[in-house]
Amino acid sequence: MRKNKNNKPIWSTRTKKNVSTLFKKVGGSLSIDKRLFKEDIMASIAHVEMLHKQKIIDFKVKNKIIWGLKRIKNEIIKKKFIFNYELEDIHMNIENRLFELIGDDAGYVHTARSRNDQVITDLKLWLKEATKKIIILLDNTNSNILNLAQKNIKTIIPGFTHLKNAQPISLAHYLLAYVEMFKRDKKKFENNLEFLDENPLGVGALSGTSFKIDRNYTTKKLKFKKPTNNSIDTVSDRDFVLDFLYSSLACSIHISRIAEELIIWNSDAFNLISLNDKLVTGSSIMPQKKNPDPLEYLRGKTGTFIGNINSMISILKGLPISYFKDLQDDKEIVFKSSDQLKISLSLLNDVVKNLIVNKKKMLSLAEKGFITATDLTDYMVKELGYPFRKAYLQTAKIINLAEKKSKRLHELDLKELNQIEPNLNSGVYEILDLENSINSKKSYGGTSFENVKKMIKKEKLKNV
Repeated sequence: MRKNKNNKPIWSTRTKKNVSTLFKKVGGSLSIDKRLFKEDIMASIAHVEMLHKQKIIDFKVKNKIIWGLKRIKNEIIKKKFIFNYELEDIHMNIENRLFELIGDDAGYVHTARSRNDQVITDLKLWLKEATKKIIILLDNTNSNILNLAQKNIKTIIPGFTHLKNAQPISLAHYLLAYVEMFKRDKKKFENNLEFLDENPLGVGALSGTSFKIDRNYTTKKLKFKKPTNNSIDTVSDRDFVLDFLYSSLACSIHISRIAEELIIWNSDAFNLISLNDKLVTGSSIMPQKKNPDPLEYLRGKTGTFIGNINSMISILKGLPISYFKDLQDDKEIVFKSSDQLKISLSLLNDVVKNLIVNKKKMLSLAEKGFITATDLTDYMVKELGYPFRKAYLQTAKIINLAEKKSKRLHELDLKELNQIEPNLNSGVYEILDLENSINSKKSYGGTSFENVKKMIKKEKLKNV
């Protein structure tokens, strides 16, 4: 069997001098792309089977190569494979080992392909699986939020605008807003799968190949939907990387928003929720502290996703088409975003399952800030026939009176209300009740308890 005793890249016969030590150190990608070994071997096996089908290699050579590739996969899994950093990347490491195992017949494996189409095929295969795992985590996230929502349909909380009390809502309705965000994230990743489903294998370095290959065969073998259309675009395309990075960023922003929300709610100023002790840390100097560090971690990690997509955009901006070394960084950026998003979603799931809702504090806060004022305005429009702006001005005057007397709206007696608006009667007190206010919002997508129950049921059926 032939061994590469010099441990040099295949192109070393073309160059007269050894690559500089520094570039050898920074130019190799093995430390990053060795994660692609399964995909690389899978694509190589499909490619070799296609070469045999097309009578480009014989049956014996095909079987020897496939045997060798499967053995290499097993060696890597069992950590018996010796990675050679002189050989630059995972592709050449696997090919070199194949030569050691089966001799010169290993040379047939690279017939009618280039590392340019090889690496994109590997990355797309890897991203398809990574995307599916993220979708499962998003389903778990929404399932946990729905469970929390179901327990809090009749928990009353003020809805906020500008972090000021605005209108009373069901806490479940608040939580369902995040379900919608994560549903959109899921849809983005599902859409990405469609663009990932084009097979790059067989386009070669950039121009295709003169060998009579069958790209439809490898497409079917690797479970892609169709082969890519243009060989030049295929080797230079990283739109699928940008799609993944953007989807990851959007999802991380949603995670950051809910984390920020819960940090505020957990603060002593709000005290709307508390966290299980396994989700807090202490202080090195203040014995009383229970800090929401996991939530702060989630909020802060969004910066990583912003940096990752900005790095990829910067690489691609102004880059001529076809392959360039610049594109080598795509894998590290993708792996970082994928790994971090999985961690962030898993941690968020832990938080949602282990937070404690302070229902009394939520209700107490909802009783402040005149949050049924809009209901009073609507009442005047419906019952007194006032234009909305007239009703708005009358309500503002009533609020000023309540504020002056240090009373809530429903604490003003009818005589006081009639000082501002003589046409009001005792029926107005019903609409000033918090529960009645919530239940009046029956429009589709509104916060009424019945609406929220139906929405939770609908979403739970989708998640089954």
